[in-house]
Amino acid sequence: MAHRLRPVGPGFAGAAPVRLVFAREIAAPPERVFRALAEDVTGWAGWFGPVTLARPLAGGTGREIRLRGGARFLETVLVSEAPEVYAYRADVTNVPGARALAEEWRLVPAGTGTRVCWTMAADGTAPFRLALRAARPGLARTFRSAVTSLDRRLTR
Repeated sequence: MAHRLRPVGPGFAGAAPVRLVFAREIAAPPERVFRALAEDVTGWAGWFGPVTLARPLAGGTGREIRLRGGARFLETVLVSEAPEVYAYRADVTNVPGARALAEEWRLVPAGTGTRVCWTMAADGTAPFRLALRAARPGLARTFRSAVTSLDRRLTR
């Protein structure tokens, strides 16, 4: 059953009870990476493995995301500052135990490419927080695979 989450702002990514941070350098320049994140929302399903549906809502100020396994999210874009940061929070989800969720993508020039830093920030019940921390290795693999796939897409 879907439930409404606590609304959080951009600062939640740095202060959440659970913060999972992943980073990797890729060859694509920050401007192209930012466009893929913020402007080509429907394209996420083609490079971010767990995403089965991604579509912009409310003229681009929101998103609907569906993941393999059935998780669903209605999100609000918090920050869209090209080409440096793209962040959003989940407003509604069917993930049990979640109370607040936000993600932030920071893009920093690295030579001719980009250092991509993804922060997943969350709060929830104790079992939810424990499960999310336990999922760190799998999320790290997912992140590496996703940005590698994105880089291939953007540099071909």
